[in-house]
Amino acid sequence: MTRTAMVTGGASGIGAAVVRRLATDGFTVVVADRDEEAAREVAEEVGGRAWGVDLSATAALDDLSLECDVLVNNAGVQRVAPVQELDPEDFRLIQRLMLEAPFLLARAALPHMYSRGWGRIVNISSVHGLRASAFKSAYVAAKHGLEGLSKVIALEGATRGVTSVCVNPGYVRTPLVEAQIADQALAHGIGADEVVEQVMLTRSPVKRLTEPAEVAALVAFLVSEEAAMVTGTSYAMDGGWTAQ
Repeated sequence: MTRTAMVTGGASGIGAAVVRRLATDGFTVVVADRDEEAAREVAEEVGGRAWGVDLSATAALDDLSLECDVLVNNAGVQRVAPVQELDPEDFRLIQRLMLEAPFLLARAALPHMYSRGWGRIVNISSVHGLRASAFKSAYVAAKHGLEGLSKVIALEGATRGVTSVCVNPGYVRTPLVEAQIADQALAHGIGADEVVEQVMLTRSPVKRLTEPAEVAALVAFLVSEEAAMVTGTSYAMDGGWTAQ
């Protein structure tokens, strides 16, 4: 039986890597992304389907029904500012996109998963779901909330064949992070490698970025049959950041 996986933010970065890996593993993949054209390109590459959707417009998701066996909540953005300077609308945007939308998508998918007695929900959280950093109040708050949501779904789905877990990467080599590295290199007058080691990864014993394919490989295990007993937990993939 072919199973269907939905990946949000699936048109680039971690999401695209997950799409490609799950398609390789035999899933039919729905690529959900705000950039509909990019989502279509990735979907065509893997023989999947595209869903152009702005997940921050959460009111439109209230009555949604999803027939997917795997849901990977990955879509996200970042805003960096001290609490007293953060635009309240930026805080609300991040809560809608990175906490409210995963709730609504899970709510839409769970009836189908329960009816089949099988389902996997993987939430791409962050090391910031386990630790805090200054100037990232909205992001840290949303990821901490996502951790709690994931655990509740795990408890509710435990007797119905549905698992729910979080994956917690540190800095991942995505277009967004690459742009941040370039900006930091210019601002500090140092090379890109030095930015990674001295600025971004000061708290990580392993001084390199995580590759999107590495995150995708972990997701592939978590949605497998072998991971049926893995639920309600969080998998740090942070080069040892949270070991300290």
